[in-house]
Amino acid sequence: MNLHDWIDELCDVLDVEAEVDEALVLDLARDAAHNVERRAAPITTYLLGYAAGRADANPVAIEALAAKATTLALEWDRPADAPDPDDIDDDVPDDSVVDHTDDEFDD
Repeated sequence: MNLHDWIDELCDVLDVEAEVDEALVLDLARDAAHNVERRAAPITTYLLGYAAGRADANPVAIEALAAKATTLALEWDRPADAPDPDDIDDDVPDDSVVDHTDDEFDD
């Protein structure tokens, strides 16, 4: 069974009626895997599929979405093990010995 046969069978099983641009999806997966990290490939292509569904599977819109994702992947400059700049690394005080029984909280 080749990739095209697999895609046809998978579309049948998932009850999806869509033409798949195999090269477009594979190129995007490669770019995400090589420029971001390997695990980014399936997530990236999944999100492209989700966005494509929102665009009613319009081939021109899908190509534009893929181009945006590819550009992001190719310009990605953070190593896979780089810390998230939004993470806050503040010390959290240990209040495990404090009695909070009578504390009141606002909803």
